[in-house]
Amino acid sequence: MILYRAFSATLLVLLLVSQLPSVPVDEDCVTRLIKNGQSDFSICVDPTAAEEIKTSATLLQKYITEISGARLPVLEAESLPGAAISLTLAPVSCDTTVSPERLEESYRVRVSATHIDLVSPTPRGLQHAVYAFLEEEMGCRMYGVGVLELPQEKDICLRACDKLRIPALSFRLQDFKDPEYIAWQRMSSLEEWGLFVHTFHELVPPEDYFGSHPEYFSENRGVRAADGQLCLSNPDVLQIVIEDLRRRMEDNPDANYWSVSQNDTYLPCDCAQCRRSNEEEGSPSGSLLRFVNQVAAEFPDKTISTLAYQYSRQAPRITKPAPNVNIMLCSIECDRATPIAEGCTDFATDLVEWSALTDNIFLWDYVIQFRNLMSPFPNLHVLQPNLQFFVEHGITAVFEQGLAEMYGEFAELRAYLLAKLMWDPYADADSIRADFMTGFYGPAAPYLEQYIDTMHFARAAAEERLSCFGYPYPSENGYLSAPMMAEYRNLFDEAEESTRANPKYLQRTQTARLPLQYARLEQAKLLADQEGGCFRRDTKGTRILLPVYQSLLDTFYTRCLRAGVPRLWEHGVSPDEYYKATHDFFNSATQSHLALNAGVELASPASLKYHEGNATALVDGLDAWDDYHMHWLGFEGEDMVATLDLGSVVDVSRIECAFLQDIIAWIFLPEEVEFAVSRNGKRYQDLASITRPIPAEQEGAIRVPLAIDAECRARYIRVTARNMKQCPAWHKGAGGPSWIFCDEIRVH
Repeated sequence: MILYRAFSATLLVLLLVSQLPSVPVDEDCVTRLIKNGQSDFSICVDPTAAEEIKTSATLLQKYITEISGARLPVLEAESLPGAAISLTLAPVSCDTTVSPERLEESYRVRVSATHIDLVSPTPRGLQHAVYAFLEEEMGCRMYGVGVLELPQEKDICLRACDKLRIPALSFRLQDFKDPEYIAWQRMSSLEEWGLFVHTFHELVPPEDYFGSHPEYFSENRGVRAADGQLCLSNPDVLQIVIEDLRRRMEDNPDANYWSVSQNDTYLPCDCAQCRRSNEEEGSPSGSLLRFVNQVAAEFPDKTISTLAYQYSRQAPRITKPAPNVNIMLCSIECDRATPIAEGCTDFATDLVEWSALTDNIFLWDYVIQFRNLMSPFPNLHVLQPNLQFFVEHGITAVFEQGLAEMYGEFAELRAYLLAKLMWDPYADADSIRADFMTGFYGPAAPYLEQYIDTMHFARAAAEERLSCFGYPYPSENGYLSAPMMAEYRNLFDEAEESTRANPKYLQRTQTARLPLQYARLEQAKLLADQEGGCFRRDTKGTRILLPVYQSLLDTFYTRCLRAGVPRLWEHGVSPDEYYKATHDFFNSATQSHLALNAGVELASPASLKYHEGNATALVDGLDAWDDYHMHWLGFEGEDMVATLDLGSVVDVSRIECAFLQDIIAWIFLPEEVEFAVSRNGKRYQDLASITRPIPAEQEGAIRVPLAIDAECRARYIRVTARNMKQCPAWHKGAGGPSWIFCDEIRVH
């Protein structure tokens, strides 16, 4: 486990410099590979070797040349009499307790006076040996995609070594697409997968079948839903899936793994037969596994994978997975701040129970904050104990879903550390982290190390949870409290100052600061007029934006673009969109309107969960954004009828308001919004109504502004929003109360 450090910056510098990769000093030298840019060594490859091995030899030649200027010849021979680096196919271990899959990737690196041997039983293992030699013996580092650091040395002398390396996991996945980075970090890829997770909608497309055969799809409360799951007790569904897979396998015969798995939603089928199966098995995984076993029986030479995810996570009581069925067990609900073995015991129990049924488990773990990718997420300390827990319970395949394609806090560090620990969960994580920080951030490393450890310590002291769907909320004494935020800013100020003379390290340090800047912006928007908020009031009570926050937004935006940040949320929000939305929030909050701070009466009270149910949220001048926690007023299973008192009869030309749709949180737009006005508060004139402008099925967090033009005189404005009352049959919350969320009602 990564230890918290209390070293001063000076001591940290000394510690980290001592761990930098370097060429051995002369007294440690056993063989001089390069002398004054020249070498007596050749690279030896058996003439009958596969092309992949010859490619690895050429790759080794390329990097040695880039490091030293010396070009070692690649010779095809069984052996060479002189000094040579040999790439040899041969077993490296006879340990019968190690699985064949792990042995296939094992390798040995031996350095002696006249010979360097890279040995593995497979071409892939030899590629691992080449990259390991470049890293461990030559001092090379691949810190991120396209971030390769090669030492420049005209003299290279190597220490003697004999290293046998066997991976703890036979399959080690992060969601990278870059083949060079995958190879350097000795990770796995999805090249053998024909279909990968959430495949029901691909195998039985609702657009092709639901209209004519709704019985193929989930039944919930007596209604079939196209956007749920499949009816797994329907024999026609089984045949459609089998035939579809057969066609796909014919088109892609090299793919060995095929996922037959639930869609990324809820609503398992609750028809009588599916329910009976699940009751017998004690879990919805029962009907799923029975179905998948039947599919697998048709393809004995392929592996059929399925998910144990959310509603299907618990193992069944009766049915065991067939030998060629893979269970992809997912930990998405777990607290990311605490090791799973300690803080997510229900998942740990599921893991143990699935392990009793099969040894073919693919563990899908999460090291990401999907809702706010660009936000502080102090979970580095749990990575190692979780991987150790998985390995100790027989897991051989792990996917660590992180920030590979979705840039966020310390994305390169998190991916690098995970890659090393997935190969060896018992490696020295502190040394790996320190080596990375020094190489990637240069003189800023000790300050950023202190930042990481300070934040981790603060989170642990406050016992705050970390969710995959969390937000950078301010707190009284937690890791994002005002005093802690100030301490972090000081550390980053020092880190940036230390790198002023080196643009490369300065830019990387400024990119590392983005999550802190994002958290500060989000907190300031939420706090608004309060301490730590982005506004102040002048002597007339008018809200004014503090200039520091416009400057902070500009800096955050330009640095996001420079770093190539694609989005700030899993489902969208580009830096451009975030900049516009935040800029609009700043501007609108400083604009007056006729209903600003007007009296508000609600026919039914709002939920106390949001803005404490205080109706003033509708007229406080603060526009809510796509996060339902921020400045919205919520109504659960109820219509909203809000009546505003402008204080006197005035000319009204326009009425505006906004609603939210975020169906994953059971929030839907109103079915209809009606606008009415009155001069005396007794007789109301209906002005207009607007029906929902987007489908109820539309996903994402969407803020929808609505407006009508009105040429009239009025004192009272009434806005009525019709709630659908219950979540529709196709929704995961079918039958439960639906929400509507409204914010600022503006009158002009």
